[in-house]
Amino acid sequence: MLAEYYCSIWAIWFLISLIIVQGFIATLAHRKQSQSIPGILDGQLGHQSFVFRSHRTHQNSLENVIQLLAPAALAIFVGVNSTLLATLLWTYAIARLLHMALYYAIATDKNPSPRTYFYLIGYLANLTLVGAVAHQLTTL
Repeated sequence: MLAEYYCSIWAIWFLISLIIVQGFIATLAHRKQSQSIPGILDGQLGHQSFVFRSHRTHQNSLENVIQLLAPAALAIFVGVNSTLLATLLWTYAIARLLHMALYYAIATDKNPSPRTYFYLIGYLANLTLVGAVAHQLTTL
């Protein structure tokens, strides 16, 4: 059964790895500050600061990944079509990677910012995944 979901499992691995890398980048950026205190982000920082952006990118990924990992596990468990699942997970993963890259590169308070579009693509992939799990549950 797991062989059928090989591409999906790689997408999950990629997401977990991406979040680990984001945490590492955020930690390095934070530690480079002259007045760095572990675990405390200066409240005066905003989007103009890479420290703020790297921290928010990591936090945003942590806030959103559980909403994907739980339905992904359920999708494998209930037998959602493996091609559909892989497509949704890789769409989400690539959207998160592009969201991260844009958040790192563009310091803006503008809403929507370019990163917002990739957040929405990931969100829609996740919503579709939840719907696919619900649909599969009704066919069991």
